[in-house]
This record gives sequence, C-alpha cells and structure tokens, in this order.
Amino acid sequence: MGDVGGVAGAVGAQRVSDAPLREVRAVTESTVERLASGVPLRDVLDVGEPGSWTDLDVEVRVSARYRPDLLPSLAWVEGRSGPTVSSLIAAAVGRLRRERGAESAVESVEPLLALALCHPDGRVRAAALARAREYPDLLPLIVVRAAEWAEPVRETARELLRDALDVDAAVALAPLILLVGRRDRGDFGVRLLGEVLRRAPGERLGPLYGSADRTVRRFAHRLAVAEGFLSPAELAGAAARDGDAVIQDLCAEAALKTVSADVGDDVLRPLLTARNPRARSSGVTALRRAGRATEAERFLTDRSAVVRACARYVVRQLGTDPLPLYRAWCSELGPEAGGERETSEAREPKPETGHALDPKPETGHALDPKRAAGQAREADTGHAREPESGRGPERGSFVAAPGAVIGLAECGERLDAVLLWPLLAHPVPAVRARAVAGLRLLDVVDAGRLRPLLEDPAPGVVRETGLALLPSAQELPSDWLMERLGEPWPRHVRVAAFRLLSAGAGIVPLRAAVELLEDPDPKLRGWAEQAVQRWHPPAGLPSGEAEVEALLDRCTHLFSSYVLRRRKWEAGVGR
Repeated sequence: MGDVGGVAGAVGAQRVSDAPLREVRAVTESTVERLASGVPLRDVLDVGEPGSWTDLDVEVRVSARYRPDLLPSLAWVEGRSGPTVSSLIAAAVGRLRRERGAESAVESVEPLLALALCHPDGRVRAAALARAREYPDLLPLIVVRAAEWAEPVRETARELLRDALDVDAAVALAPLILLVGRRDRGDFGVRLLGEVLRRAPGERLGPLYGSADRTVRRFAHRLAVAEGFLSPAELAGAAARDGDAVIQDLCAEAALKTVSADVGDDVLRPLLTARNPRARSSGVTALRRAGRATEAERFLTDRSAVVRACARYVVRQLGTDPLPLYRAWCSELGPEAGGERETSEAREPKPETGHALDPKPETGHALDPKRAAGQAREADTGHAREPESGRGPERGSFVAAPGAVIGLAECGERLDAVLLWPLLAHPVPAVRARAVAGLRLLDVVDAGRLRPLLEDPAPGVVRETGLALLPSAQELPSDWLMERLGEPWPRHVRVAAFRLLSAGAGIVPLRAAVELLEDPDPKLRGWAEQAVQRWHPPAGLPSGEAEVEALLDRCTHLFSSYVLRRRKWEAGVGR
C-alpha cells in the first residue's frame, strides 16, 4: 500500500507543478486521471452525448504529451507486464471503496481499456480492441476507431462493430455514428447503421424521429421515406411539426406523392394548418390534385409569400383570376372601411417616453400608450388582426388582412397603387407596413408621401418605410433626418434615420455617424463607429472642408495616427 501511496503522491505533486498550464490541459487531466484511477465511464462521461466520446479521444492524446504515465502500456493491455502507475492507482481506489462498504467493487479494467482505445500508439489501440468485445460500454469507442486513419486498427474495429451492432445499439449509437460519419473514413458506420435499421420494424425508429440532433432526424426520416415506414398522415404530421426545413420538404413531398381524389383530411389538414410556410404551401398545391382547388382561395391572403403564390397558381387552374379578388379586398380595407388617418400630419416626440404621438382620426387626441405598444408588436409580427392561416377575408367583413395588401402588389399593376395609398392611413400597423412594401414592389414610391411614416409608432411600418426610401435617401432633407437621431425619438425611428443618412451623399454619412458616437444604445454606437471607419471622402466633396476636419478630430479613438492623417489627407485637410 505504501508504493501505491507514493505513486498517488507523485501524481498529486505533478498536478501541482503543472498548475500554470493551459485550461484545456487542466480539463484533459481531470478526465483522464479519473479514468486512470478506475472511476467508471458513466461517472466520468455523459455517455449519451456523442461529443463526449470524440472529446475523450482527443483529450487522451493531448494528455499523453504531458502525463504519459497515466496511460496503460502495450504490455499491460496484452497482459504481459506487472502493474503500471494507472493500474496501481485504480487498484488502490478499488480497495478503498471495497473497504468502505461500496455496493459493488469498481471494475478498473474497463476505464483503463477506454484510455487504451484512445492511446496515440496504434499498437496499443489494436491490442485494446481485442479485449474490448467483452465490455459493451466500450462500443462507442469502437465506433470511433472504425473511422480512424490506421488501417489495421480500423479494419479490426469495423469487424467488431459489424458483429456487435444490433437494432437497440444502432438506435442508441445513431448520433455518434452520424457524427463520426462526417470524417473521411466514417462512411462505413453510416452504411452499417442504415443496413441494421432497414431490417428493423418501422416503429423502432420512433426515438430517432424526435431526436434533438437534427442530423439524426434527417437520417431517420430519409430512411423512413425510402423504406415506407411512415404513412402519408404521419409524413404530413412530421412536415408540419418538425422545425427543420430539410425534413419539412422531404416529408411534405413524400406525403404529396400519395395524394389523390380520395385523400382524407388526415393528410391535408396537418399541412394546411402548419405553422411553417413550406408545409402550408405543399398542402395548398395538393388541393388541386385532391379535387378541392376551390379551397385555395382562402390562402390568397396567407402571411407567407410562397403560400400566396401557390394559392394563386391553384386558383388560376380553375380559371379564376386572383387579381380582382385582391382589388376587392383592398377596397374594403380602405379609409371608408377602417377610418382615415392623415399621414402628412407631423407627430412630435413625446418627452416622457420618446414615442411619437399619433393623433386619432376623429378626436385628434394622443394615441393611448398601451394601444401604441400593442400596435408596435402587431406590426413586428405582421399578424395584427390577420386571419388564421388558410382563412381569407370575407367580403363585407372588413377584416384587416395584411396578406391581401401585399398580394395585390405581387400580382397587380402599377395602376393598382391607387388602392394602396389610402391604406397608409389604416389603423392596423401590419396593413400600413404591407401597403408600404406593396408600393415599393410596384415601384411607385413617392418620398414626399412616405416620409411622414418614418415617425410611425409601429417599428414594422418604419422599417418598411426606410427600406422603400433607401433608393431616394439623397433626396430626403438631411437636417430633418438628423433631428430624428436624437434620444427623445423611439429607437426604431432613430435606426431608420441613421440608415437613410448613411446612404446619403458627401459629408452627410460622416456627420450622422459622429453624432451617434456617444449614444447610450450600444448597437447604434457600434454601427456609428463602423460607419466612421468605412467613410472616405467621396468624389465631388470640396477639398479642405473645415467641418470634415472637425468631425474627424472627434474620432481620433477609432483610428491609428497614420490612418487618421491619411483620411485627412484624402479630404484635403490637416496639411
């Protein structure tokens, strides 16, 4: 026991002397030392996490550079030598645990074999594989070895894996096999996984369909589609439920191949009511094949552009032109249906909150702050008072459907802008935002008429307005925009003003960026700093502008002395 105590003391002394080493080395030593001391794998690693095994493989190789005495030798693995440092420590720990009445003695061979399977010497790894078949918990490391570079080790590991991988092990190890499968020689494991799972009953793949690992879900669904493990209704449900776009397309297309005139709601309904637009668009396209093309009209006002496009295609197959429907719906959304608001009326910022005051149409009273906040949230999502997916507005109901507004622009003509201009005064922020987007899509933007919307209380409206006015940024009065950079204005107004000023000409972008260098908003301040560093005197800027020198002098902390002199030289100042 004295020898073991001396070895343990030497290990402790070495650990203290290595304290200044890198943090990664400390973590590596912690894992490797615990395994070398005989602690079971399940107490050291998260055995259900595939990255734990690949990390262990790397950690052991790193540890071999600093603490090779912790790793088992080739002679020990082959059973030709006496105790090593690691085996002595493991034996001591095992005896201590037995003396303290542990429920079961710690088996020290398995963790040491785990270290041997990750040993940098290929001969040690090959010898460890011969003993690893007796320990099922080491199967994940055999998966890792089946993709390694050394051919003798790799071929031995592949034979072991082929013999040991049954359906239960394949389902449990699928995340690790697919992770290792990304390596140059990892294709064997992926092929073997597919062979085993193809022979299994379809219901055994259930845990893989709901795996948190996206790669595993994709593999399982591809296999299920190829082998027909899932029914059309289950495929439709997977397309509607899964958040991965690849799985959505894969399952939706597979479900649509089975659609016929007698298809039931168990297939179409999950697609048509799905939250993701890929599944909804597939469901809308399938309506024609199912003989229910008339139902596609409900989706003409969907919140997704791809769903609206599919709905227009299906409606046109019936001989119906969707454009008159959009025109009728937008006419019902006009001022006579929802109340008119004067968009040319300027709104001053409210001193207390910084929000713009929005007068009511009839009374002129300030907009209630709670209502303004609600409208701002609605404009951000674009779902304000918008019908549920697949429910278009009914004629005469005057339901505010933003999808109808943008839909008119998608398939209409420039003359249809006459129906969109009044909607800039609509009380629903999402409708105003879609109206601005529609005018931009029809290429009928009038900077003078849209400029007041830069003060709109809804961030979504201001964002669309800024995007529409960006090509006309140099035509906007820079002083008016500079005023809206001030802190009393809401953040979305200040961001839009800064973007438009940054697209201006001459000294305007520099002037706007310097104005925000000390702004309390960290994002705005960061954007301003980047804009200053990107600015170069444009062609046509008069040389020797005193304002340019004054502005650059306020930015000395953003440049080295050489770059600052160079920038001033380009502007013809500071010579």
